[in-house]
Amino acid sequence: MTDISAKFMGLTLHGATWVLWLLVALSVFSLAIMLERWWYFRSHRLEPAELAADVRSLLRHCPVAAAQDHAPAEELCAAIEGAKAHERLKLERGLAFLATLGSNGPFIGLFGTVLGIIKAFHDLAGSELGAGASTVMAGISEALVATAVGLMVAIPAVVAFNYFSRRVKVRMAEVDWMAELVASQVRAGHGHAGARAGQAA
Repeated sequence: MTDISAKFMGLTLHGATWVLWLLVALSVFSLAIMLERWWYFRSHRLEPAELAADVRSLLRHCPVAAAQDHAPAEELCAAIEGAKAHERLKLERGLAFLATLGSNGPFIGLFGTVLGIIKAFHDLAGSELGAGASTVMAGISEALVATAVGLMVAIPAVVAFNYFSRRVKVRMAEVDWMAELVASQVRAGHGHAGARAGQAA
């Protein structure tokens, strides 16, 4: 056996214990994201004034709008889309982790099971013939726990991801409606400002 093979064998002989601890850590992190997202959707309500402030802030950084003291249609649409994208980023924070964990959690558990089975057969090779069956059965049953834990971690993550994704879609529909309202308010504000400027001239 080469040195590299020996090193990999030494890693696999640690069994599935470290994989189980990894899954526990991932589940704690996943639960924290679920609670934070639940609290965010429960407590955060986007107001038209907040969206309008974002739009006006983006328009202030538009050279054309700043120079002409008004917002051309293209710049206004770009500012509206920028404000909507900013809101979507806030709504979707942490959901990518839930999706990744939901799709890969079972594979992490399966990896732990494979490591556990390798260790079980290694222990079988070094045990007496009479104790071989009980040794390998105990090792395999312990290894299968990793697959079960991987599923237990992945299933809630998938459910939470689907639930919050639905909440994001509903909230973004509200944002689209508010964006139209804000756009009309900004156009009206610029129209009044232009009329006052004409009267002053």
